[in-house]
Amino acid sequence: LIERIERQEEEKKTISDSIKEIYSEAKGHGYDVKILRAVIRLRKMEKNERAEYEVLLETYMNALGG
Repeated sequence: LIERIERQEEEKKTISDSIKEIYSEAKGHGYDVKILRAVIRLRKMEKNERAEYEVLLETYMNALGG
């Protein structure tokens, strides 16, 4: 079990490093990494969850005068 966990941890690190490289590449092409991360976070949400999030965000922004 320990060895399996260690292998999975190593794979997780490898994947994490690969994702960082992709973000660096995107930044090199002029993309805003914060926005890319936000887009990915939103795409992970279910459609109704995202709609609720957007309504709440708009409500808060309006309440704050933004």
